[in-house]
Amino acid sequence: MQFQNSSVSTDKIRSFRCLPSKFKLKNLISAQMMLGFGLTLSIPICSVHAEVINKNNLSQSSAQQLPTINVQAQQDKTTILGGQISSQNNLGFLGDKDFMETPFSTIGYTDQYIENQQAKDITEVIAKTDPSVFTNGASGGWSENYYIRGFASSTSDMSMNGMFGITPFYRTSPEMFERVEVLKGPSALLNGMPPAGSVGGVVNLVTKHAGDVPLNRFTATYMSDSQFGGHLDLGRRFGQDKEFGVRFNSVYRDGNGAIRDQDKQTQQFALGLDWRGKNTRISADIYSAEDRVDGVNRGINLASGIDIPKPPKPDTLLNPDWSFVETKDKGAMIRGEYDINDQLMAYASYGQSKTDYKYNGAMSATLLDQHGTLETKMGQLAFDLEKKSADVGFKARFNTGSVDHQWVANATYYEHDQNDYGVRNVAGAEWITNLYDPVWGKPVPFNTPHISKTSSRLSSYGIADTLSFAQERVQLTLGIRQQDVVSESFNIVTGNRTSRYDKSATTPGAAILFKATDYLSLYANYIEGLSQGTTAPYTAVNAGEVFAPFKTKQKELGLKVELGQFSNTLSVFEIEKPSSYTDPVTNIFTADGEQRNRGVEWSFLATPIEHIRLLGGLAYIDPELTKTAGGKNQGNTATGVAKQQAKLGLEWDTPILQGLTLTGNATAVSKQYINQENTLSASGRTLFDLGARYKSELAQLPVTLRASVNNVTNKAYWGMPQLSSLALGAPRTYMLSVSLDF
Repeated sequence: MQFQNSSVSTDKIRSFRCLPSKFKLKNLISAQMMLGFGLTLSIPICSVHAEVINKNNLSQSSAQQLPTINVQAQQDKTTILGGQISSQNNLGFLGDKDFMETPFSTIGYTDQYIENQQAKDITEVIAKTDPSVFTNGASGGWSENYYIRGFASSTSDMSMNGMFGITPFYRTSPEMFERVEVLKGPSALLNGMPPAGSVGGVVNLVTKHAGDVPLNRFTATYMSDSQFGGHLDLGRRFGQDKEFGVRFNSVYRDGNGAIRDQDKQTQQFALGLDWRGKNTRISADIYSAEDRVDGVNRGINLASGIDIPKPPKPDTLLNPDWSFVETKDKGAMIRGEYDINDQLMAYASYGQSKTDYKYNGAMSATLLDQHGTLETKMGQLAFDLEKKSADVGFKARFNTGSVDHQWVANATYYEHDQNDYGVRNVAGAEWITNLYDPVWGKPVPFNTPHISKTSSRLSSYGIADTLSFAQERVQLTLGIRQQDVVSESFNIVTGNRTSRYDKSATTPGAAILFKATDYLSLYANYIEGLSQGTTAPYTAVNAGEVFAPFKTKQKELGLKVELGQFSNTLSVFEIEKPSSYTDPVTNIFTADGEQRNRGVEWSFLATPIEHIRLLGGLAYIDPELTKTAGGKNQGNTATGVAKQQAKLGLEWDTPILQGLTLTGNATAVSKQYINQENTLSASGRTLFDLGARYKSELAQLPVTLRASVNNVTNKAYWGMPQLSSLALGAPRTYMLSVSLDF
């Protein structure tokens, strides 16, 4: 404990006692007590009783009543596990909730965690230690690829500061974000319908804004085989009360990756501005990002009767080295909050983004025999996409008798207009090669004629109330949202409208949380997700019939335990997702299909002993096809889902050298079926990562060195991507970085 502005010597203080606030206090001082991981203890108003030691005779002492003092301190409760995990996460229009008061399964990774993992995209953040998140492990594909609770999630359904439509479209470098949050399960009540209809969970990206302490940080990076880069992070606050903040992030990486003949390039510029007044808070975020991969990692399919082949060497490129995917994103958003009074706050957000995309490479690759004969057909695609998004609402807090209410209401609006270009099968660009020693033909000129235009409009209105009873130990949340979906498509060649969709849906939600003790919370929830319904194809008897948005329904029970440095979440859930098909007997297109995922998840973070930190968990998911066309494959396991996952991340602050931390990570994944008949499956795998970081000073400036090796054993394995049967996982990859604060 440190005392300031006082003549009291801390080594002579034997005790202190707290006094009621009605006492008149003099000789004000402040105190801080460090609790580890950068936390500080908040101490109430206290008076200090000291024994003054007689220097001439240590055996004699006299008690002296000192003047009453005010001891002030602050405790940073927003992060845990050494500042790497957030203890609060965003729940859409319900706002930020503390871990122990959240009736859902959530986790939030801080920028410190992102830096320590040396993550290059969002998947590398959320899939590292979370057993609920599955990824096929492929590197350098056209998009990031991950599943949450057994359902594929679209990268375009990420939200930024709680609003859809602003983030980069296919791949996002995480340097511009201070937090990456994962809410597991459907969330239509909380956020509205995601644009692409993802229901397994929502990833929210919280942008960086300036802290009270000035920041100047440069990080130099290296990734095998010869990719180098740099990241500049600057932050400042201005004004008498530091009311105005500026945060700037810039990233550039370029060079060959760990896959042979694959080159990756990333550019990102982001500016975060904010102003905080007495009753008003305004923030603005602007970014520009470019992502390019030359030599795209593409998956393969299997011809009829072909078994799963042995994977080639893990650094094999299954696409021509002249193939490429390029995505350019720009986005901006502004948010304002105004405290009308102590009980009522109003807010509004608006944002726009633009994406330009080009792809030149394999559209399909089919293995023809067990010897590795591979037939590849090339395609050239492009699109430009403009998105607009808005969110306005109110948050209020009031009491009715002994019941406390946290009432929220909002309206959301999202629109996008997309132009598609390209040729799915380029004439003369077909090759027969070998999976284990691929040889490709020469590139063809890039030519992408305009083929179609699509527009979508999503609007919703939601309201919810969280009622707290029994001194807030029981919290009941009830809410409902009305969602409207309008979309239409046009064929550019004919000028005809090819489809129109105009439907609405109402999605309720309910959750209850019981804080049995300060260390144990029990919760349950029922919540729904929304995906745009389908339209019957022209080959069906009911061609053109438009179906209402699909409602995915989740039921979940869970408990959260927080015992000192040991936090746990244990949950059981059931998610039922509708699907559509054409009945093979009647030829009627219907929306009666269903996949049901039942699962058990246990995730934890802990410091079991000093200087050791653990993060990981176990998950079991049973993804069953419960309703299928004509009952075919009914009861089988859905494709692409690993039933079991176990993950563990470990950090050890070694006593060998002060500032040195050794890290390790283990991931065990069970097999994934790649066909609905459940006759073919990609084998399970166990992967290991090792690393270290060292914090020191260079010329009295803080410096951090990080080194890691992913897939230490260079294991070759197959994972299942979203658009084909098999994708080759990433090979052994070395990463180094040096961060200097100046």
